[in-house]
Amino acid sequence: MEVASGLNTRSNAGSLNREKDEENESFNTENFELESLIHRQSVSCLEILRESVRILRQNSSPLLSIGALLICPVSAVFLSNVLVNESLVKWLSLRLLLLAKSSGLPLEPFVHRFCLSSSDITISIAMCFPLFMTFLLISKAAIVYSVKCTYSKKTFDQSVFYVFISKIWKRALLTYLLSCGVICGCFVLFIVFLGMASSLFLIMGCPSDLLLYLIIVVGLILVIFLANAMVICNIAVVISILEDAMMLHALQRSSSLVRRQYQVGLSIFLGSTLGMAFIEGLFDHRVKTLSYGDGFSRIWEAPLLVVMFSFVLLIDSLMNTIFYFSCKAYSLEFANEEIRPVLEARNVATELNHAP
Repeated sequence: MEVASGLNTRSNAGSLNREKDEENESFNTENFELESLIHRQSVSCLEILRESVRILRQNSSPLLSIGALLICPVSAVFLSNVLVNESLVKWLSLRLLLLAKSSGLPLEPFVHRFCLSSSDITISIAMCFPLFMTFLLISKAAIVYSVKCTYSKKTFDQSVFYVFISKIWKRALLTYLLSCGVICGCFVLFIVFLGMASSLFLIMGCPSDLLLYLIIVVGLILVIFLANAMVICNIAVVISILEDAMMLHALQRSSSLVRRQYQVGLSIFLGSTLGMAFIEGLFDHRVKTLSYGDGFSRIWEAPLLVVMFSFVLLIDSLMNTIFYFSCKAYSLEFANEEIRPVLEARNVATELNHAP
């Protein structure tokens, strides 16, 4: 009986080891070179940025081609607002101002600028959305495939990529559409909660000056939740490209992967957002608004800013992809540490059963 129990314990321990080895081999089957990222401590945003630069230097030709052919045209259309109808922007900004006034907010210049910029961004994104769901999504898939080829020690083959994109396009597109719907829903909730908070503070009798500051504080808290949702949606798109998961399954998978590294994801999102906002502001000031000279510098400033904006989008996609691999490596190592005490206990039990 002791021999039988020892054999059963050993077989159970061996089955657990085999299951864990199979899970690890499914991640390491392509010889991923992530020694600098696979460790117990959470990686930082700077380490992911350094890894992105390394991959960009190693695969400069395909990645820069992706940026020039797929990202630059979208950036040029988005920054120039050639598809935006100014009457729609004025109509939406007026509706937001009426909403702010009905909520009790003082119509300060800050509120006017916020409503106008929010309307401009919303209409611009809506007009450029067909380009986002085609060119930008294909570029994201190509960048993800390029990073995958780098870690698997393969070269970027266009014919193989065409086969790859044909297989994953449906689930990537559906996941991207669902992610955009989630982000739009969060933005609508953001506006609704701001209006509710403003009305609540107004009922409580807060002065108009204090009311504006309270609304700013509530807005900052809501922005953090909105940023978390955008981080999850960005990683969900990467998951739909690399794994057999789509839509809600990809969002759930993304939430489980990044839940221990939210700070890193927020740092990546914040850096990319600030970079794109800075370049967009420069484009508005130096190209759209002629505030100096005769405008001759537009000839070279406009293409330069478009290239800079495209480069930020390229780096953002690279960092999100590397962040996905880092989260996956971290979750595997965390699972290994969780199962290690069970295996050690079974080994101790086996040794006790064999003891005389």
